[in-house]
Amino acid sequence: MAAVFDEPNLMASAGLVPVMRLAERVGLHRLVGERVRVAGSEGANPGLKVGSIVAGLLTDADSIDDLDVIRRGGMGRLFAGARAPSTLGTFLRSFTWGHARQLESVAQEVTVNLAATTPILDGADQMLFIDADSTLGEVFGHAKHGAAFGHAKVGGYVVRLRGYHPLIVTLATSNTAPLVAATRLRAGNAGSARGAASLMREAIESARRCGGRAGRMLFRGDSAFYVGELVSACRQAGWTCRSPWW
Repeated sequence: MAAVFDEPNLMASAGLVPVMRLAERVGLHRLVGERVRVAGSEGANPGLKVGSIVAGLLTDADSIDDLDVIRRGGMGRLFAGARAPSTLGTFLRSFTWGHARQLESVAQEVTVNLAATTPILDGADQMLFIDADSTLGEVFGHAKHGAAFGHAKVGGYVVRLRGYHPLIVTLATSNTAPLVAATRLRAGNAGSARGAASLMREAIESARRCGGRAGRMLFRGDSAFYVGELVSACRQAGWTCRSPWW
């Protein structure tokens, strides 16, 4: 049995209206249209497609098929640009490493615009914290590019899971919750610090544009990020470093 929300006069996720309006205000759709270049018909209207994916993720969609949630009930009357899951799946499957980097560029610019538009990093000029950590996202298909076995801790036990090993950098102040400022998708067997130095340089540039000031910024990370290139990048940018192992 399956339950479907199909009442045309009701919305299951009315909160999407202000969120997507804010996304347009900070330039999400415009920036995707300017920076993401996918060849062929699969890459047509990238702004609308990425916007549809973001809206789906905000409504708990965790697969391509689940993205149909943005077209159920009265959603179609409010969001005329929503794309079908099959269209979004074709778009995503056309991505290469270069396209992922293009999206990273968009995300960082959106973060800067968001900080300028809302108090999401209130107090950044007083003290700004930047945290880096890696995580392991499990996948189940054997055709996933870059998927490999990596180590993860589940319930206090170290296990090996097949998936990706993304690196995530967040920004926060003493007054605000952490904000994801930069991400880097890596193979499942990548070391925790792989690519961290280059990603940190990009995150530091975003932090400065979000109001961070040299001498008032602190980088925090675990022992996996105790590598010379990363520490040097932080110190050259005027950041202070802290780790429980340093």
